[in-house]
Amino acid sequence: MSIGTTRTPQEYEVLTGGGAEAAELQRRGLSRRQVLRRAVGLTLLVASAEGTYGALTMLYPNLKGQFGSPIQLSPTDKYVAAKQADFVLDQRGVFYEPKAKSYIMHLAADPTFLLSGGVLQNFLDSENWVKDKDGSYWLSLYQVCVHLGCKVPFRDDCNSFKCPCHGSHYNIDGEYIDGPAPRSLDRFALIFQGGNVIVDTGKLNNHIGRPVASTRVLPLPFAGTPKEGVCAAQ
Repeated sequence: MSIGTTRTPQEYEVLTGGGAEAAELQRRGLSRRQVLRRAVGLTLLVASAEGTYGALTMLYPNLKGQFGSPIQLSPTDKYVAAKQADFVLDQRGVFYEPKAKSYIMHLAADPTFLLSGGVLQNFLDSENWVKDKDGSYWLSLYQVCVHLGCKVPFRDDCNSFKCPCHGSHYNIDGEYIDGPAPRSLDRFALIFQGGNVIVDTGKLNNHIGRPVASTRVLPLPFAGTPKEGVCAAQ
């Protein structure tokens, strides 16, 4: 004698996948196994796409406004121009901008250049100098000493940059003076936009070598005095 179990048609459809669901699958020519395979494949595809997006986001983050991209700094009138011998950090001639990890140099019009004509212009172009409409000149110098990566400060007493780690010495325009550094300071592209200074920290010029007497752009600090080109270690 057997014990029978009575189920409603609705319960049977849920338990066996029959009824309307089975009829629809049959109409499409699909088995339940094929539907399951397609579902698993779609899930794996979505997971793979999410993983790829995450990896790309890590490798290529949105750097807008951050170091490694163009950074808008202050209006140009904040950076007061000065003659070479009159630079004072954050007052005139040279200004530190931590957001761009740069020193903004603003040299007053009609500076004393050691080169002239086309030779001078070629050096200015290759070293990222920007001439303003008033005849003054701008540079954005990366703060890192090219010897071993220390932060190099501008020293008012030396009228130049002097690295405290190993003594590398650079002129106000970042040109190498002496010490173990293999080249001049690196610099970023600089433009003006809407009255503001824009420094593109994604465009680094690190190809400026050590100048010799015949290729130096500016005179050494304190030129013509016993202190010329000298900055005592501190």
